[in-house]
Amino acid sequence: MNPPSSKRLKLNDSENEDRLSDLHDYIILHILSFLNAKDAVGTCILSPRYKDLWKQLPNLTLCSYDFRTFKIFTNFVSKVLSLRDSSIALHALEYSKSGCIEPRQLKKVVNYAISHNVQELKLSYLCDIELISNSIFSCKTLTCLKLYAYPRTDIKEKTLFPKSLNLPALTILHLGNFAFCPSDNNPQVEPFSTFKRLNSLVLYNCALKDAVTLCISSATLVNFTVRSYSYDYYKIELCAPCLGTFAFIGKPFQKLSGSSLSYVKHVDIDAEILSMEMEPPLFLLNWLFKLTNTKSLTVTASTLQVLSLNSDVLKIKLPSLGNLKSLKVKREPLAYRFRKMLMEAKLQEIKSRKEAAKLRKSFKAGLEPSAPIPDGIINFLLQNSPSAQVYMVDC
Repeated sequence: MNPPSSKRLKLNDSENEDRLSDLHDYIILHILSFLNAKDAVGTCILSPRYKDLWKQLPNLTLCSYDFRTFKIFTNFVSKVLSLRDSSIALHALEYSKSGCIEPRQLKKVVNYAISHNVQELKLSYLCDIELISNSIFSCKTLTCLKLYAYPRTDIKEKTLFPKSLNLPALTILHLGNFAFCPSDNNPQVEPFSTFKRLNSLVLYNCALKDAVTLCISSATLVNFTVRSYSYDYYKIELCAPCLGTFAFIGKPFQKLSGSSLSYVKHVDIDAEILSMEMEPPLFLLNWLFKLTNTKSLTVTASTLQVLSLNSDVLKIKLPSLGNLKSLKVKREPLAYRFRKMLMEAKLQEIKSRKEAAKLRKSFKAGLEPSAPIPDGIINFLLQNSPSAQVYMVDC
């Protein structure tokens, strides 16, 4: 039976009601803060109420990928900064641009952010850090700084990280493609000791210049992540008594030292290599030796494959991982180049041409390695914690 027409009319009126406009401005601004600047500014056409609302945004995300040309992006950035309500403090600003950035505009963006007491700043750029380092690295309000410096194609060396820093409020630091250089002829470099409140540190493809040891010295550091995709070998010495979480993604060509690893409770490792060099498996095993108090360990299938490249690994008695409560294994597909390397290693052990041909055919069909998780490797990790919970996660 059809409902009366009057009820249908009320239902339609309810569906067409603009409930969003009934919200307070600060709620709408909070919602708009999750949009990039282009979309946030675009809401000005919705109604007269939205015409100037975006000018009060506490967060700005300025990304060149949202525009057809760099010229349009540059003009947009200039207008946003000039029209935004200057009485409103800027909580967070993200600025990223593919290709080379005009130094004048980058300076303008950084100076605007700092003059408006920015707390969170993320910059992804292709430019000389010295053009903006004086203003960024002496900002008293910055609590979160994410810098990804991409050098020009004609310059192979990474950008040098500044030695003079004054960021008293900084708690989160992400650095990409930087090189750390010591002040003197010291083989050890210690770039983060001046950050008295540092809680989280992420290093992406960073390296050392004229040094062999990167010292991470911090009395407040809790989370430390390394993402490394190069073959640069260096030593990381951890002097962080509060360190609770350690994560690694990439090629394990770094040697970890220091007593701080014994404090780590949560470890996440996603390792991969593209050659049969034995250093990464040995480094990886050495990391595990130092994780004496770890309660949760997360590893990928490729990590277990790298670890198993050491033919004697299952015979080794682990002196660590005795407090392990959970082991999570991500059974994600192995990368093609990594699978190919493992297949070539097997071919060296096979003498029969027939078996070799069968292996190549199986590889092309995506069936090799047949066991993404090597036999016995799970029990190897659990030898000191047999009651730990094991979680297999298909990715």
